[in-house]
Amino acid sequence: MPAPPPSPPLDTLIEGDCVAAMKALPDGCVDLVFADPPYNLQLRSTLHRPDNSKVDAVDDAWDQFASFEAYDAFTRAWMTEARRVLKPDGALWVIGAYHNIFRVGAALQDLGFWILNDVVWRKTNPMPNFRGKRLTNAHETLIWAARSDAARPVFNYDAAKALNEGVQMRSDWTMPLCTGAERLKGPDGAKLHPTQKPEALLHRVLVTTSRPGDVVLDPFFGAGTTGAVAKRLGRRWIGIEREPAYIAAARARIAAVRPDPEDALRVTPSKRAAARVPFGQIVERRLLAPGEVLVSPCGRHAAKVRADGTLAAADVTGSIHQVGAHVQKAPSCNGWTYWHYRREGAPIPIDVLRARVRAEMDGLDA
Repeated sequence: MPAPPPSPPLDTLIEGDCVAAMKALPDGCVDLVFADPPYNLQLRSTLHRPDNSKVDAVDDAWDQFASFEAYDAFTRAWMTEARRVLKPDGALWVIGAYHNIFRVGAALQDLGFWILNDVVWRKTNPMPNFRGKRLTNAHETLIWAARSDAARPVFNYDAAKALNEGVQMRSDWTMPLCTGAERLKGPDGAKLHPTQKPEALLHRVLVTTSRPGDVVLDPFFGAGTTGAVAKRLGRRWIGIEREPAYIAAARARIAAVRPDPEDALRVTPSKRAAARVPFGQIVERRLLAPGEVLVSPCGRHAAKVRADGTLAAADVTGSIHQVGAHVQKAPSCNGWTYWHYRREGAPIPIDVLRARVRAEMDGLDA
């Protein structure tokens, strides 16, 4: 038998260049990549506020490239390795601004990634435009992309909906920049990392597109936000960083994180991912008996359960969905929520019985 593939180093910050470090990782060892690469801001002069104080902009050496061609080559290099280390159903998130996100998006598609969404992160507290020559730059863009068009990446749809007070999560997210106690400071009291992302942003990304135990790779680890949130949420993580000051701060930050309780990490399960339970199985198990009458929510329509898991109404027979649609004269119907059975005079959706069977199936799997 062939030897099993080597395991990647988990819950580890790897020091060094991101491309070289990823080359040392085995194929298909990562579930999710979150990348916050250099933006290549191409600043040509110092920026000052109206009071003539200097703006602490992103002017670090790691964000400077000789040309767009050099930046594109760097982008393709790290993305190529990121795609290689992703599992077949893995996905990647990458964040950027108008300076780089369009070049990043084109490279993603050229390399075979399949874009699922672009998300606009609207900042509630953006930096003003001090010169008054452009619109205030109040958002950044995240691209969520599957490894390929055949991939089936994790999407906890119902958990995302729950985070948004029961309303379907949209692709525009409003939250503040990283500020206050969350913002790491250097020995001089200034912010340690110019583009430190808020933990709330990573919380939303990880809760909606990963599961506890998944391996999350951040090739531009910076101040360690991805690792801190991953540890708290029960995900395994790999970080790559080359700047010594960021490495030291990230390690200290993550060491202080206490993981959330394991039983609190479960999220609202997606109905799309739930085990399929045919209505016939409800009949086979005698949770409903042949001959039992089901009624519509208003009690206007009725149908009789048959031994093969179909229903018979006055002028039609068929599945719970077909008969429900027919009696309503509707193009379709979710029979699980439409049909009710009676116990002690009270109508109960038959979906309750499906949920009971699914819970039993989960217990067997455990």
